[in-house]
Amino acid sequence: MEEQIPPARRRRGIYLLPNLFTTAALFAGFYAITAAFNGRFELAAVSIFIAMILDGLDGRVARLTNTQSAFGAEYDSMADMISFGAAPALVAYIWSLATLGKIGWVAAFVHAAGAALRLARFNTQIATADKRYFQGLPSPSAAAILAGFIWFSETLDLSGEAMRYVSLGLALMTGLLMVSNFRYYSFKDVDLRGRVPFMWAILVMLVFAFIFTNPPLMLFVMFTAYAVSGPVLTLIGRRKMRSERRT
Repeated sequence: MEEQIPPARRRRGIYLLPNLFTTAALFAGFYAITAAFNGRFELAAVSIFIAMILDGLDGRVARLTNTQSAFGAEYDSMADMISFGAAPALVAYIWSLATLGKIGWVAAFVHAAGAALRLARFNTQIATADKRYFQGLPSPSAAAILAGFIWFSETLDLSGEAMRYVSLGLALMTGLLMVSNFRYYSFKDVDLRGRVPFMWAILVMLVFAFIFTNPPLMLFVMFTAYAVSGPVLTLIGRRKMRSERRT
């Protein structure tokens, strides 16, 4: 008689394909830290953006191949903490914040802690959250602001005390925005397979054209604008609600 294998014993493996993308994103984040220690800050910043691309692919690959799992979700969060929490904080600290003393490492810690809290809140609210919006600035976007600033500063050979304090302000800002209650549009309801107005296609081409004219500067500007959109849209929404109550 053939031995029956309990279901729990059959399912101990993990799905390889989506977790390969997660591992690659984790590697890119870890490599960014090592590159910063070796003084290669431009490469460190680019590695964080590569981690962003890979992080955006792992979930889509899992959905397309029907290989979503609780392990994959937890592994993705751990990788995000390294790539978008620890990596940008340490790269910014080594690049400029270390020269500011205690306030420098405090700012780096605020970013790292903000990413950890943001990811923990996302994981606990994923079942009830409105899919159209993120609560708080997403950690990849926060990382992109720091990485973009370092990238274009290195490209233009910008340095000095002013740049250190800008880096300080950005680290504090991103850390606080990640744990804020500001709502950010998630773009998850955009159907890329459906029909869209022709102007959308032109707009996408223009965005790519702007990015390729000066990738480090344009990426920094785009993600900074996205970070600002949360407080701005929240303020507009509150004013609209107040005006509706009065009428």
